[in-house]
Amino acid sequence: MAEQSLVDPQPAVLITGGASGIGRASAERYAHGGWKVAIIDRDGMAARAVAESLDDAAAFPADVTDVAALTESIVLACAWAGRLDAVIAAAGVWSEGPIEMVTEAEYQRVMDVNVKGVLFTARACIPALRSTKGTLLLMSSDAGLQANRGAALYCASKGAVVLLAKTLALDLASDGVRVNAVCPGDVMTPMLRSQAEEHGAGDPAGYLTRILANFPQGDTARFIEASEVAELLWFLGQPGARAITGAALSIDQGLSAGTF
Repeated sequence: MAEQSLVDPQPAVLITGGASGIGRASAERYAHGGWKVAIIDRDGMAARAVAESLDDAAAFPADVTDVAALTESIVLACAWAGRLDAVIAAAGVWSEGPIEMVTEAEYQRVMDVNVKGVLFTARACIPALRSTKGTLLLMSSDAGLQANRGAALYCASKGAVVLLAKTLALDLASDGVRVNAVCPGDVMTPMLRSQAEEHGAGDPAGYLTRILANFPQGDTARFIEASEVAELLWFLGQPGARAITGAALSIDQGLSAGTF
């Protein structure tokens, strides 16, 4: 049963990167709340599978780095939903390693997904959000708020997302559109597991253990669940959050609070 009493027409959310991780958890949370859910992901098969598992959901496959394809999918999604009340730009990629090892191709890959994809998602969705006085949620990271050693390129991309959110919040405030950056710490998602396999030097479990050692909880530290981030994203889409805009909201178990 939907959690909120819906008015006609039904509110709608669009989620990039909605086929896995935080994007998928957000799709599930908004569907549970009674919203229509438009899922954009480059993995069309996975996006359709998620959509088919939910009520009032549809998939619109697109790679966020292809601006023309992304824009077309957003237009189709808006036509399907009839309106757009929230957008979650969750598509993202990880990059790790010393700056000396960063190639132009790697720079292009990371900035295209993490910055270009987010910016052009926002650009395409803003007209629809103006008509509903909706909300735009841009996925950053604790690495967008503080330095992560050995991840200069990733930090640069996520820092850009934070300032993009703050700037758009100012630009769109008079239109009644709220814009925030959400900054999770390490979340147990397919991306984190892939990160551990790629950079764990043959010991992905040890890699994950070393990450947990950075959290202030000590022996009780655990990874954040995608559903926990989705719960924050759900709250930010509700009328009760209408005073929150231009913020970079941490959900990182205190990781970015300081050294310990």
